[in-house]
Amino acid sequence: MAKSQDQLRVRAAWLYYIEGMTQSDVGKKLGINRITVTRLLSEAKKRGEVVIRIKSELTVLVELQQRLQECFGLEQAIVAPLEAMEDDPTRVIASAAGTYVSELMRNGMTIGVGWGKTLHAMLPYIEERPLSDVRVVSLLGGIAQARRFNPAEFAWQFAELFEAEGYLISAPAVVDSPQTRHALLENCGLDQILQLAEACDAALLSCGGITSLTTSYRSGHITESDRQSLIAAGAVGDFLYHFLDRDGNVIDHPVNQRSISMSLDRLKRIPKKILMSGGREKIEILRATITSLVPTVLITDEITARTLLETAEKQPDRTVERAESHS
Repeated sequence: MAKSQDQLRVRAAWLYYIEGMTQSDVGKKLGINRITVTRLLSEAKKRGEVVIRIKSELTVLVELQQRLQECFGLEQAIVAPLEAMEDDPTRVIASAAGTYVSELMRNGMTIGVGWGKTLHAMLPYIEERPLSDVRVVSLLGGIAQARRFNPAEFAWQFAELFEAEGYLISAPAVVDSPQTRHALLENCGLDQILQLAEACDAALLSCGGITSLTTSYRSGHITESDRQSLIAAGAVGDFLYHFLDRDGNVIDHPVNQRSISMSLDRLKRIPKKILMSGGREKIEILRATITSLVPTVLITDEITARTLLETAEKQPDRTVERAESHS
């Protein structure tokens, strides 16, 4: 029964998306009603059996991309359309990122991956295909609980899309002390994974704001008391548990000394660093991460892109200095 349902769903998707039939015509062809056709098409998209790509770009987005590249010294900026400021940009950024990553992946590649809501949402938009000699390296530790947004789980799911080898850091993302961190890295061989990550051809990264709604705090990595003390110390958010101030400096805080993730110095050596993120609560951390990490590619949404450019215009000296130093 399950197999026949799978075949019916794929047949409906083929007739509708490839042969261009209406939903009513698909229903007549397959002997089902239009409501069932709608349900089958929706299920096919959820399962990743249907991937829709829009190749034409809006002129206004092309202009935004060019301005971002010039303003922040990026090799490439990709801006996804978003209609309203109150809309959650995660899905549109994830869709654009999935298309980019699908084209990026190739045989013999080593790719480092971070984690977060945007990266997780990207998975259904990636074109699944077998590749040879591909290694996927997680750039940070995980969490003990089986949760949806888990760095290890994301790394494995991403690796499975390409039948790649996965390399995970088998330790928490944040430990109880700098001494524990040192022992795990030096005495338990975890630093070998991070050394392997230095050979990455590319890194997929996201960043998170400091609000209680972002992934790090909802998943229990950082306590509320830590969050409040991070804010007091000037943090505007983090990427890979590197907590930064608004100028992109790693702040002096115990959490930064207890996190198990690839160091900023090592990250900077990776040739292609793809930063994908957006939303009102992430404007400051996005600017800070761009300053600190110097990504090669930024994937964001239309409204975040405009806000980034508007804030940059208010601080022209800093923006020009950064763009010129990486041109």
